[in-house]
Amino acid sequence: MSFCTSIKIENKKHTGKSFSMCSEHRTLTWTLLLLLLSGALCYEWDVKYQPVICAVKGSSVVIPCSFHYPPHLAVQNVMWGHERNNFYTGPFLFENNNMKSSKFEYVGDKHHNCSLKIHSVEHNDQGKYAFRFTTNTEKGIWTGSKGSQLNIIDLKIKRSNGNRTTNEGDSVELTCLSSCSGLNRPSAFLWLKNGELITEEPSLRLSNVSSSSSGNYSCSLKSHKETTSGVININVEYGPKNTTTSAGPSMEVDLWSSIIVTCSSDANPPVENYTWFKIHYDDIESVGHKSELYIIGVSNDDNGQYFCRATNKHGSQNSSVTLKVKGYFSHSISISISIAAAAAVTALLIALAVVTVFRKLNKEGTSAPEVECVEDMQDAVYTNWPVFDNSQSQPGNKYKAKTTEEPFYATVAFSKKTESNMQQQTATCNEDESVIYSTVWREQTLNKP
Repeated sequence: MSFCTSIKIENKKHTGKSFSMCSEHRTLTWTLLLLLLSGALCYEWDVKYQPVICAVKGSSVVIPCSFHYPPHLAVQNVMWGHERNNFYTGPFLFENNNMKSSKFEYVGDKHHNCSLKIHSVEHNDQGKYAFRFTTNTEKGIWTGSKGSQLNIIDLKIKRSNGNRTTNEGDSVELTCLSSCSGLNRPSAFLWLKNGELITEEPSLRLSNVSSSSSGNYSCSLKSHKETTSGVININVEYGPKNTTTSAGPSMEVDLWSSIIVTCSSDANPPVENYTWFKIHYDDIESVGHKSELYIIGVSNDDNGQYFCRATNKHGSQNSSVTLKVKGYFSHSISISISIAAAAAVTALLIALAVVTVFRKLNKEGTSAPEVECVEDMQDAVYTNWPVFDNSQSQPGNKYKAKTTEEPFYATVAFSKKTESNMQQQTATCNEDESVIYSTVWREQTLNKP
């Protein structure tokens, strides 16, 4: 509403000789007077805004504002309202500069600046805002109902590879976007990873990504670090790595004990399956299909090298462990020991057989010493000496006499052995070596009666 009176003055030209300089002077005076009066009576009540304001969620924003009123009046109260409420009756978001609020701050004055600052804007702060003021007269009240529209937006991140899976070795570019004009300057943004500042660039390029590149990324306005975009997660997938066993490279175990060896690996997505293998000479044998390998009652057959294989959709990785069974002998050593034992047993059996034979021979030698002394009797000289009985029948007898032979033995031994051999022969032959046998045949006549 404007209370400005417009006065239009037309300077009519009169023609005629009766026109005089006095009348012209009188007309100019009245014209100036009317102009002065019109300046005094023509004044405006007005509030001027920036029509649309864009702010990022979490930032602080100022709504610029200026107001005008008749100069002879004095401003007493200032108020700001939101379209959720009545701009004329309230309740108001801010009223009087004495009102303290952590959210809304009046940064203007009571003359012509009516600017309002809103801290940490949220989406529910969006809408139209209007300024109202009162003066020291009852009817000197004005509301700038046209208002200013505040829009709240989120910073957004555009991802170069879209929603595709990010694998180890790929490259990804992130760009921070804002629909607010004036906010897309190259130096306007900060980049954060897991809440920590990493760079100040309009876009973030991640080259040759690895597992360490995974995390939550966001951007914020450099002028308002408390503002953050929505979080975008970079999840780098990779095959198993850092695969290890709980036993380490080697492990000593007691014979007949029970053990558990665990295999672990870092992978994304996690390891889908674990497989345990045992290297048996030139063969590889599968011995388990879980992350834990159970061996109950360890035996010599469990000695050797094992390895586990961790696998997911991107690949696999192995980790080996050597189990050393205490008191274990290798196959070659076992064969050597077996051969030696067999040889020892064979030798023992041969020795027993020899001893048995000798004992048997000794026993036979005791019962028939002449056998043992055959060698000693080789030099013996045997002779048969027939002896006839003197009582032979005379030519005139009736019955012829029958003769019988009664042998007598004699042995003559000529010994050439040494004294030591003599002693041995004495022990063996029971002192019979020097016996001289002689045989004498004595023929006797047996007379019948």
